[in-house]
Amino acid sequence: MTHSFDPSLENARAFRDALGQFATGVTVITCNTSTGPLGITANSFASVSLDPPLVLWSPAKSSTRYPFFMAADHFAIHVMGAEQAAMCSAFARQGDPFDQFDWEVGLNNVPLLNGCLSRFECTKVAEHDGGDHSVVIARVTRASTRPGAPLLFHGGCYGGFAQTS
Repeated sequence: MTHSFDPSLENARAFRDALGQFATGVTVITCNTSTGPLGITANSFASVSLDPPLVLWSPAKSSTRYPFFMAADHFAIHVMGAEQAAMCSAFARQGDPFDQFDWEVGLNNVPLLNGCLSRFECTKVAEHDGGDHSVVIARVTRASTRPGAPLLFHGGCYGGFAQTS
């Protein structure tokens, strides 16, 4: 049975649940700050353009990590594999669990997590207001990838992907 509603503030939970019906991949975004490396789990990632190579992500303005990511000119977006749910949970809870994972410092001192499905090293080119989020558009300066199954997010839970013919 379909439930229709006005997606206004008084129906915020129902709207969030409806949005949660869209399965997304899971990323961890990392940047360097004056106090060290910082990361955040996000599913608001999308490709924008192949020529030039542009991507976007949308940090929540309510996040305590928001000002640091908005100030970062360089960052990395890590597309997570099915076996990396623990890493995503760690970065969702806190911004600095780097000591628990394999990582290195890349160009522009950006922390790079190793072992992810794809990694995009980025330079911010634009930011736009997006209501309670901002939309950050970046040029990809280097990409790396490996084969593997993706980690997905649907209805507030991590999961996997089952192929159908």
